[in-house]
Amino acid sequence: MTDPQPGKTLWAGRYEAQAADSLRKLSDSLSFDKRLYASDIVCSIAYARALARAGILTPQEADTLANGLAEVQKEFENGRFVPAPGDEDIHTAVERRLGELVGAVAGKLHTGRSRNDQVATDTRHWQRRAVEAVTAHVLALQQALLNQARQHVETLMPGYTHVRAAQPITAAHWLLSYFWMLARDVKRLDACRESTLISPLGSGALAGTPYPIDRMALAQSMGFTGITENSLDAVSDRDFIVEFLSAAALLAVHLSRFAEDAILYSSPQYGFIHIDERFTTGSSLMPQKQNPDALEMARGKAGRIAGHLSGLLNTLKGLPSTYNKDLQEDKEPLFDTVDTLETLLPALTGVIETMTFDPAKMLAALDEGMLATDVADYLVNKGVPFREAHGIVGRAVRHSLETNRPLSKLTLDEYHAISPVFDSDVYAVFDFARSVARRKAPGGTAPEAVREQMRQAESWLSRQK
Repeated sequence: MTDPQPGKTLWAGRYEAQAADSLRKLSDSLSFDKRLYASDIVCSIAYARALARAGILTPQEADTLANGLAEVQKEFENGRFVPAPGDEDIHTAVERRLGELVGAVAGKLHTGRSRNDQVATDTRHWQRRAVEAVTAHVLALQQALLNQARQHVETLMPGYTHVRAAQPITAAHWLLSYFWMLARDVKRLDACRESTLISPLGSGALAGTPYPIDRMALAQSMGFTGITENSLDAVSDRDFIVEFLSAAALLAVHLSRFAEDAILYSSPQYGFIHIDERFTTGSSLMPQKQNPDALEMARGKAGRIAGHLSGLLNTLKGLPSTYNKDLQEDKEPLFDTVDTLETLLPALTGVIETMTFDPAKMLAALDEGMLATDVADYLVNKGVPFREAHGIVGRAVRHSLETNRPLSKLTLDEYHAISPVFDSDVYAVFDFARSVARRKAPGGTAPEAVREQMRQAESWLSRQK
């Protein structure tokens, strides 16, 4: 098959004039959807085989199409594919080149198929692989967190709320908090993968196909697990992309939160962790600077990905049913989000694998005010209702601040003046390691509980392989 009117589109039969250059610049998508070439070719080969099984093509014709499509794929992979003026998108480009290679039989490949169901199928096929690749990167990041946590089960550090010192925790507990955020991200990505594996091929432009194609067999031959139930919905459904962008945006939020913690904790004002210089940059003016660029980029990329989700939702919200050209706006945010995550996740994995902790600085950052809750628990164990104990300890903290002495340096007489319940055993409370060790309920920061967390994390990771 050759284009009888060079420069015209594959739909030019109804038209006398060529499309305006400004329209072509606006609507042509080959510049970005060419990355779908492998999915387009795999799905086209499967469709040719389905047409043969339905008696629409002979087995020989199907073989000719399959062999020709394989040649087109080699051209893409070897960088030898040359676009032509009429190539609006990857689908027309592949079909045009197929015609040049195998002749008129190429014109039979599109029998019963529309670019509407074709592009939806190709995009789903591509996204499935992309989701798997992103998931693999997330799992690698989780493994890095777990490996670091193993080294710091008993390393004490301040825990914060409102960016204010709150209670002592362990460094492993902090690291594992991000492991479990990412575990939820993996679950969402897995769910997205499942919803992606539904084939719309056989839906035609909007009304379905008049040919006796076994859609389920076709779907399975492409690696899908099911078929769409309604052709009108099938050609316009982009929920699967929204679901991926949503999962990606929340993943990026978690990465951004980790980055913010790490930026703070690696700053000279904290000094808790050291970021390997391979993941930092210097200043063009100030020789002493070491900027946490990998972490700052993680924060920035979160906004970029969230913007892609918002943009696609706003594109979809006003569309009438079935296919509309607006849907072409789905691919660039999808592709950019995948590219962003595939660049960002390995960089953050490297940050985590190579960062080191300064236990002495973290220990020095602990202050006895962080044990105020332990003092309240002490009173509770002596029969004082917690709300009353809270008020008593609040008065003790106020006295500590007014006298500029830590809680452990208040005299027993001063404690008795606040509440007669206090006794000399109150001073045993002022032990950071003891405070941490007491919180051994599942999910707590005690080394005992953290070791169980790590066993659960290891088991979770093993189930993902």
